[in-house]
Amino acid sequence: MNNIKFLLIGTSLSFLSNLAFAQCVATQDCETLGYTETSCSGGKGVKCPFGNKWACIGITAEQCGELGFTYDCSEPGKIGVGKDCSGKYQGCTCDSAYAYTCSGTGYAGGSGATCDGKYAQCSCSSGYDWKDGRCQINNGEAVGNLYYCNGKVVGVKSSSMNFYLSMADLGSDAFYQASDQCKKYTFCGNLKGILPSKDQLLLVYNQKSQINSLLTANGGSQMSGIYWTSTSVGGNAIYTVSMYDGSTPGAHTDYYDPHKIRPILSSW
Repeated sequence: MNNIKFLLIGTSLSFLSNLAFAQCVATQDCETLGYTETSCSGGKGVKCPFGNKWACIGITAEQCGELGFTYDCSEPGKIGVGKDCSGKYQGCTCDSAYAYTCSGTGYAGGSGATCDGKYAQCSCSSGYDWKDGRCQINNGEAVGNLYYCNGKVVGVKSSSMNFYLSMADLGSDAFYQASDQCKKYTFCGNLKGILPSKDQLLLVYNQKSQINSLLTANGGSQMSGIYWTSTSVGGNAIYTVSMYDGSTPGAHTDYYDPHKIRPILSSW
């Protein structure tokens, strides 16, 4: 009987010991324990020992100032750097939209609000449009001795010319093919080319040095050789013009003679 009593007592003590252990184990869930913040203003807080959450301690605006949080970043385009402390920051920066200094060729200045001398958009000079974050030449726009399409030079002229030459020859061919090729050639959009007249090509020859310099500087090919014109000599003959010496080498009754082809743009 006594052995049975001792057995029961031993069993009870073992049960009570296990129950006490189960009741005293601390939870390791940060949220449950009150650590709910990812960070604290001014670094004032206690970090959860089981994770990366924080329990923050209240801090006054004066204390924030002592910690260097003195900027309200309320100016147009300004945003605070890092976390705030009572609505103040340790520094300000410009919103990423304010990325343009609005200076250089084609720029007339900034447009709208400014942030540290930069703008969200620029105003452009005449002949330029704001596109893709910069001032670009208008599509199909004549600017001085250059003619642009989508920001690329597609024609050049001298100061005394009222037409633009294409950047390259269209090869060499007979007269009828030369005329057709020029009519099919597109400078920009619906702006088609034409075969130049004798007088126009003679003007090109007289300004050849300037023209060839412009062509070379803008990725074109120089004028060199004998070119078809659109000018009739009379009867079935067509003038050609030589860029070698400016001569008009006779009347070409054979329309199938291959001569060079260079379209011009005169409707600008």
